[in-house]
Amino acid sequence: MKVYIEDLTFKAIIGLLPFERVKKQTVIVNASFEYRYNDKEKDFVDYSKVAEEIKKSIKKEKFELIEEALETLHKKLYKKFPLKNLQIKITKPDILKECRVSVEY
Repeated sequence: MKVYIEDLTFKAIIGLLPFERVKKQTVIVNASFEYRYNDKEKDFVDYSKVAEEIKKSIKKEKFELIEEALETLHKKLYKKFPLKNLQIKITKPDILKECRVSVEY
């Protein structure tokens, strides 16, 4: 099975610039992962828990770099859930006037 979590949007402290360390900004996270579904045992990954873990981790840690957030999320999610082929993209849509900035792992 492949699961997509698309446009998970919330406010968080993330960034190096002085104003980013004080004022929360919009963060958008997109993630996808695979897992082995076992119908006989009703074994599945609760995607709402994965989404909540992403949101909770970014809000709690107040990362300076998106790259740090991605690496930390990658490790946490693999440790907490039986995932395969995890991909995560974090977007800061309001940091530059002319564009959206994203980093993907």
